[in-house]
Amino acid sequence: MNFEGIHDRLRVIRVPGLLGADLPRPPIPGEKHGKDKDPGRSGDPFVLVDPQRIVEFLHVCRDEDRLRFEVLVDLTATDPKAEDPNLWIGMNLLSIERRQRLAIKALLPKSELRMPSSTSIYRAAQWHERECAEMFGITFIGHPDPRHILLPDDWVGFPLRKDYVFPKEYHGISCE
Repeated sequence: MNFEGIHDRLRVIRVPGLLGADLPRPPIPGEKHGKDKDPGRSGDPFVLVDPQRIVEFLHVCRDEDRLRFEVLVDLTATDPKAEDPNLWIGMNLLSIERRQRLAIKALLPKSELRMPSSTSIYRAAQWHERECAEMFGITFIGHPDPRHILLPDDWVGFPLRKDYVFPKEYHGISCE
């Protein structure tokens, strides 16, 4: 099943949390955007999901007979700009049985960086969510083990956020 087929199936069964989909597209001729012109959008097609309904959405993706996305390949976050009010949450699912992939994105407001943990659906989410928590400041509600894995427990700030200011030193060690 291609992306359009997967998206149609998600719409037909009215999966909770589905907000829409976005397909790559070439630039629109004559349309101004940014400095020069509309750049279009490259990359993979993705479905846009409500981050607060991600567990319900993933449950259907894993268990629905025509989808069977049994593997969470990746879960990460992106901070597009310091001024942007949202972080992008990105997830990639894989169905080995059906030989198909699905890219999922969700917008999470920087003012409320909390969303449910996906670990009850995909155990692999444990490490990915811990990394996102440390690097971006996201709280994954219901995560079974929210300890740090990359940074010391007393580290201040979230290094992958665009507004992060790196310290000059940490416990007498230069960070420059």
